[in-house]
Order: sequence, then C-alpha cells, then structure tokens
Amino acid sequence: MEEVDSVKLVLDIGNKTIHAGVYEAEELLYEFSLKMDRHRPGDEYALLFEQMLERGGISVSDLTGAMACSVVSGAETLFAEVLEDHLQLSAAFVGPGVKTGLQILYDNPRDAGADRITNACAAKKLYGYPVIVCDIGTAVTFCYINELGQYSGGAILPGMEEAMETLAEKASRLPQVELVRPRRVIGRSTVEALQSGAHFGLLAQVEGMIHRIRREAGTEAPVVLTGMNAEAVARESRLIDYVRPHLTLEGLSLIYDNKEADG
Repeated sequence: MEEVDSVKLVLDIGNKTIHAGVYEAEELLYEFSLKMDRHRPGDEYALLFEQMLERGGISVSDLTGAMACSVVSGAETLFAEVLEDHLQLSAAFVGPGVKTGLQILYDNPRDAGADRITNACAAKKLYGYPVIVCDIGTAVTFCYINELGQYSGGAILPGMEEAMETLAEKASRLPQVELVRPRRVIGRSTVEALQSGAHFGLLAQVEGMIHRIRREAGTEAPVVLTGMNAEAVARESRLIDYVRPHLTLEGLSLIYDNKEADG
C-alpha cells in the first residue's frame, strides 16, 4: 500500500500575530494569520481555527497532528488546550523534550527561543551550513549555525514597530508615523526623519550585524532573511542571499516530520 503523507497544522505563535500553515510533507497547502490575544478563551480560538481552515477547504479531521512554537509566556498552556482538548489533535511544542536534531551551544540550551531554533533547523536543511538567519518581527533576531551545523547563538534587538512606539511614548513631541519607506534618507520634516530612521535604521542594523557576525565567526556565511517586510529589506541590501517568508513554518513542518519518523 502506498504510504500517505501526513497533513499537519503548524503554528508560529508570536506576541502580536499567530501565523499558521497546513503542510503535506514539505508542501504548504494553506496559510492564514490571526491576531494574538492571550485573553481569548480556548474554545473561541478553536472556533476561529476551524473557520479559517474551512476557508482553505480543509477540515480538522483531515489533520494528523500539530506542531507549534511560541515566544509568548503562557501560550503553550492555552494552545495545548485549543489543539488537544478542543480540536482533538495530537500536538507538540518546540522546546525541551522535542528532538530537533540541532546541537545548541548556549550555556543553558533551554534559554534558546523556540522560534529561533525552528528557523535554524529549516535554514540548516535548506541551505546547509554555516548559515546566518535573520528574522524581522516584534524583535529582530539573528542566529548563526556554524560550520559543524551547531547552533552557536546570535543576537536580539527591538523590531521597527516596537522601537518607534517606544520612541513616541518616551518623547512626547515626536508623533507616531506610518511606517513606510521614505523617499530619501535625509528627511525634510519630523515625519520623514522618523520614517527614515525606522526604515533605513533597520536596514543599517541588519547589515551591521551581518558584518559583525561574519567577522567574529571568520566566515562569509550566506544570509537567510525571513519575517515581516523581509522582501522589502532584501531589495535594498546586497548582503541578503535568500528570502524565505515561511521559514518558521517550514521549520515546524520539518520538526514534526522528524518527530513522527522517530516514533
């Protein structure tokens, strides 16, 4: 009998957004996003998931299981309830107890963020190693996988929206502005100056960190960019080798398949 690939739900649970995907083997069949609200009851989330899946022509009964990663405190408990109790899916979360096949060189490997580990697993499989991963989201994260395929570590800095919100909050005379690419670096108004700082400042931070990671590691490792506005950033930088918008979802699918293969 021909073996049938499992169809799994993968969830990247962030501070502001939940990105979800349905994979069959390595193929992304459907994706959707929901606003993250840690106060929303589990049964409401379950209903939302069912509705969003139905829009893609997928029933919960089509799914064989779920894999998730979260950077939100307390989210694992909530979404374990959603997935296991309400949707009746076998679910796991990237973290202690889930084999990723990635050796983590942190002083305390449990400190490594689940999203960063997931990204590293995907990048390692897709592009080999050494490799640098940059994920632009609520935070901007960098991960370095060394020439032995080990997770060496990385860096974390505030995301563009968070940095600008904090600036507007702390500096009362500076307004909140729409975060769009300005026409020029040298802004001719406060709004333009803020937009320049947000857009080109982020670009400079990304490129600066890439240079520093490469110099410290002693290698010209390729760079994989993912997350919000990844394609826009990549268009303006010669240092980005690959843009992979769904890298985290791909990593979750990979980790799920490895877990199933291990039994």
